Amino acid sequence: MATLDSFERRRDLLVCVDSDGCAMDTMNCKHIYCFGPCMVDEWGLAQWRDDILKRWNEINLYQVTRGINRFKGLAMALTEIDEKYTRIPGIDTFSEWCRTTHALSMPALKEAIPTYPEGEGRVCLEKALSWSRAVNESINNLPEEVKIPFEGAAEGLEAAHRLADVAIVSSANREAVVEEWEKFGLIPHTDIMLTQDIGSKAYCIGEMLKFGYSREQTLMVGDAMGDLDAAKQNGVYYFPILPGKEKESWQELVDEGLERLENGTYGGEYQEKKIREFMENFK
Repeated sequence: MATLDSFERRRDLLVCVDSDGCAMDTMNCKHIYCFGPCMVDEWGLAQWRDDILKRWNEINLYQVTRGINRFKGLAMALTEIDEKYTRIPGIDTFSEWCRTTHALSMPALKEAIPTYPEGEGRVCLEKALSWSRAVNESINNLPEEVKIPFEGAAEGLEAAHRLADVAIVSSANREAVVEEWEKFGLIPHTDIMLTQDIGSKAYCIGEMLKFGYSREQTLMVGDAMGDLDAAKQNGVYYFPILPGKEKESWQELVDEGLERLENGTYGGEYQEKKIREFMENFK
């Protein structure tokens, strides 16, 4: 699997694909069983566990904030908890780091912690890093039977790879993505993997564009607002895998989306239609 340093462009078209909740049916189980419970444990929130976990899932699965970076989602949840349930020491410092960091990743957080003075802010950053590590460990311990691709995803990736260079662009943990995509034989349909350790999805798409792809021949395939925003920030097209309609979405990508990307008719009316369907699906 190529890295940004070793990648070589082969095709004119570029298709970027998200992993969790898009190609892999892993988003629900990771948030329900790993992200939220690890937050409750790390900050000692068992007293309000049910309400807090319900709110975590709303933020990360069922609203337009679906798919938000783990640290941004954590900052949102902890801010609400600080306001509604109990004080979260240092939450302002952590929220500020989320707004200003060059990369919303564990390496970036680990690098930043020593630059902060001793006190509540630094402690909150350390707890966020501890939480993220616990999440990764919890995800690794999930039963294998709950980590499977969506029906149609393999066929969609294979079709995309016949026409385009394919990049995995995910905010998930790299080790988890590698394990899941290798297990189900999806890796051969891709050329490069860009995950949380590299940077935001917008940053990763921008780095790929530096290889000379036209923005009009680049597509981001995703299931969340973060995917759409990353596409918009780079001026590339977006194809939604609609939550609850994943099989049908992958089939349309194969039947129409990829052909339109290749023949230059993706923009305009079709792109507007796909974004409208994406937004309406959350309602």
